[in-house]
Amino acid sequence: MRLARFGFLIGLVGVAACGRNPSTAAPDPRPAAAAAAADSLWSELQAAFRSSRWSEAQRRIDLLSPLLATSDPRYLRLHFMQGEVFFALGNQLQAIREFRRVADERPEGPLAADALVRAGDANADLWRRPELDPTYGEAARTIYDEVVARYPGTPAARRAALRLAQFSEKMAQKELKNAVFYVRYKAHDSAILMLRALIAAYPRTSVVPEALERLVRAYQALGYTEDVKETCAYITQYHPDPKGPARLCREPGS
Repeated sequence: MRLARFGFLIGLVGVAACGRNPSTAAPDPRPAAAAAAADSLWSELQAAFRSSRWSEAQRRIDLLSPLLATSDPRYLRLHFMQGEVFFALGNQLQAIREFRRVADERPEGPLAADALVRAGDANADLWRRPELDPTYGEAARTIYDEVVARYPGTPAARRAALRLAQFSEKMAQKELKNAVFYVRYKAHDSAILMLRALIAAYPRTSVVPEALERLVRAYQALGYTEDVKETCAYITQYHPDPKGPARLCREPGS
């Protein structure tokens, strides 16, 4: 009797164990549903992004972000797109954070160099007028320099180099405006210091001929004859156009 009861109990345990066997349990549908939802949202995001429907793209990003693991190949691409959406909507500071995140989390990844350039662009966009505080402009220049140094020979580095040239132009314009301000109030010595610094720092910018002309006039106003001669020698060598500052260096009667 005891053996029969023991066998019966063993049978119950076996049935229970079979019921708990993971190989026969129904699969959890939640991961598959989440993956399908992520794929659908990703397709919708790409469509909205390509057609510049930024608000709609932002809504898709908000829904998709919790569904993507950091190991997902789309994870950094999502943050890059988030940066572009923020930029387009005028949220440059948030765009900078997203672009830097892409570059810093995977510096050797395929998006890193482009993300850094866009972070520089967002900083530059915050410095729209040369006469304003150049803090954001300086930040942009630092980032562009970083791209050129870290990713030489890449399309991103070439774009960064172009941006650096544009930055130099804006900085030179800013310095020229500051110098003109001092000239207006007859503070010629201060203007001279600024003009000399501008010409030395940004010699290839378009404002240099005007800066040289104002420098010669400032020297003339103060009677600095030797400085006029020295500056005219520089003008003759590097800016000989007779319609430019060289016309101030002609000998009387010539």
